[in-house]
Amino acid sequence: MTTAPSSGGPSGKTNAGRFFEDYRIGETIVHAVPRTVQAGERALYHMLYPARHALYSSDPFAQSCGLSASPLDDMIAFHVVFGKTVPDVSLNAVANLGYAEGRWLAPVWPGDTLRAQSQVIGLKQNSNGQNGVVWVRTTGLNQHNEQVLSYVRWVMVRRRTPGEAPEPVLPVLASAVAPGDLVVPQGLDFTDYDFALAGEPHRLRDYVVGEVIDHVDGVTVEDSEHMQATRLWQNTAKVHFDATARDGGRLIYGGHVISLARALSFNGLANAQIVVALNSGAHANPCHAGDTVRAWSEVLETAATDAPGVGAIRLRTVAVKGPGAGLKGADGRYLPHVLLDLDYWALMPE
Repeated sequence: MTTAPSSGGPSGKTNAGRFFEDYRIGETIVHAVPRTVQAGERALYHMLYPARHALYSSDPFAQSCGLSASPLDDMIAFHVVFGKTVPDVSLNAVANLGYAEGRWLAPVWPGDTLRAQSQVIGLKQNSNGQNGVVWVRTTGLNQHNEQVLSYVRWVMVRRRTPGEAPEPVLPVLASAVAPGDLVVPQGLDFTDYDFALAGEPHRLRDYVVGEVIDHVDGVTVEDSEHMQATRLWQNTAKVHFDATARDGGRLIYGGHVISLARALSFNGLANAQIVVALNSGAHANPCHAGDTVRAWSEVLETAATDAPGVGAIRLRTVAVKGPGAGLKGADGRYLPHVLLDLDYWALMPE
């Protein structure tokens, strides 16, 4: 009787994932497998989180805002593209560390086919010699070869074996996407925006820089919906699927926490309809099944756009778990109850 190997096979046909020493600066990784997304992804997304921004929930509402129909939620595009990258970027990750320079470049419609590719832009081995940080710029494209999404993320990845460290290359990243670089979907027009149907009366001019909004509600994370989500987005990272891959059980996928925070932010930011940029993001502490997630947002900046009736609001949304107050300690580290610190731009009626 032949016993199957625990990881990888002698034939070399299986994929054990990349390790830190397998990356080279400047290389482009084309990720398998393209995926056609339909209205089913929207229904499952709204069930899992639950998302309820009007522009993504109603064709007539989206049409009243100048679009041909309701596009798929911005985070659906993010999750699908992110999931494509996992086998090549983060299958052997210790942790996903952060994001920068993210921009949504075109709406994703039911029936679109998404694929992804990443370029390695940074490498730095950690002093322990056991792992290192890999920076990649990932681009999501549709069936017309149009870019729909671009972002940088960095991941701590295990070494296969300890070895000599390559010369570190640290990318220089913008602290935020400039308002002039935000891409507004073609035709978007908020001049006839229906605030009653959207759920709140607050428009851009009602928000003040420095204002903090407590989103009030909480949602307890269960293993069941997390496993549905990681399978839906085809995120095969071992730390999310395999309870034996790390001490303390499976980690909740960081993108799952992002979508939960975005859904919770509806209470107070119902009119922040479209996420158009991701300036920075950090998964501050791990999230596990049984944690109850709550969120608050701070208004960082506002800006005008060239689209009629459309403004932009820059927000810092923080997701937390359990008891605790504050964001960081005296040492500059995130406090234990902080799960997510996300800085992003959204479009809102002026």
